[in-house]
Amino acid sequence: MSGQGQGPLAGVRVLDLTSVLMGPYATQIFADLGADVIKIEGPGGDTTRAIPPGPDPTRGAMFLNVNRGKRSLALDLKRPEARAVVLRLAEQADVFIHSMRAQAIARLGLDYPALQQANPRIVYANLYGYGREGPYRDYPAYDDIVQAASGVVDLQARLSGGEPTYVANVIADKVSGLTGAYAVIAALFARERSGRGQEVEVPMFETMVSFAAVEHLCGSLFSPPLGPPEYPRATSPARRPYRTADGHVGVMIYNDKQWQAFFRELGDPDWSRDPMFASLRSRTENISAVLSQVAQVLETRGTAEWMELFRRAEIPATPIASLQQLLHDPHLEQTGFWAERETELGTLRFPGIPTRFSDTPGAIGDPGPRHGADNAAVLAEAGFGADEIAALTASGAVLG
Repeated sequence: MSGQGQGPLAGVRVLDLTSVLMGPYATQIFADLGADVIKIEGPGGDTTRAIPPGPDPTRGAMFLNVNRGKRSLALDLKRPEARAVVLRLAEQADVFIHSMRAQAIARLGLDYPALQQANPRIVYANLYGYGREGPYRDYPAYDDIVQAASGVVDLQARLSGGEPTYVANVIADKVSGLTGAYAVIAALFARERSGRGQEVEVPMFETMVSFAAVEHLCGSLFSPPLGPPEYPRATSPARRPYRTADGHVGVMIYNDKQWQAFFRELGDPDWSRDPMFASLRSRTENISAVLSQVAQVLETRGTAEWMELFRRAEIPATPIASLQQLLHDPHLEQTGFWAERETELGTLRFPGIPTRFSDTPGAIGDPGPRHGADNAAVLAEAGFGADEIAALTASGAVLG
């Protein structure tokens, strides 16, 4: 498989019992960085296989991308023979990661005690909706649900006239997937020192509350509170891309040096001497008025003229880019971000690996595999003989 075994995680073997996006995104990171990721799928496979568009009903674009570089083993885990296969694979694995609720994985007999008994060195990761010690532990959760539960939707409402909205991105799934990836890597590092594996829990709800609270705990960090739990600049209704005379731009005039440069470029207008512009504190305390003033000024010139001014003043700014434009962005092209690959499905364009390693660079593997494409190879590597594989297939434990 192209790219497999190349990268800082080369030699790490991951048993991946995840589906949809949160877990597969975490294990995509492992595959990109060189790990051997064995994707264990039940009858019908991962739900995202059916999300169009795609070359056939079982491999949609999202599936092909987020499961790149992985191998597929199809098992009916409700059969005891299939459970025995997983436990045998676990003996040679470094990581077991799943995205089922705690009840479901326990019913399959694949909870941490079972995997730990098979391999005391295994790192066992639970990625699910809510931490299992709390009253929400059995609630189902998807990205939209966790956005709503974690405060993200309420924060978005501040920017849309009070109307609750979701972020136009599956942010809860992906932030939780990233969190899962770093948590597992940290556990692998700890194992190198102690020789022991451990269980890791990554609940989406707690992860997103933590994510939102980085800046938005704000005054409620203190007891008693010194203010409300929100960062005023981020929730101001005036915080939005600025309209110019002929389009829109994203601009972030933030520190004192940038504001002084902005005023100089404008010829130090009278309004620039308003005390609310004097410091970061005063600008934060009057953030809506500050941003509204900038909005009025930016409407007076075209986008190109403003961009020239902002580049000259070293003020962070950019025209608004669409995803379509990013496919041909000159910076992304020059850095080699988009990776075009010739595959059995034709030419595919993958987003690149955003991290760079000077000595052990990762690589993008083949697109998400056919359901059960690697059954024979994975089982043979685990020591199953041809007769055993045939018997497992005949029994329905291995899905041919």
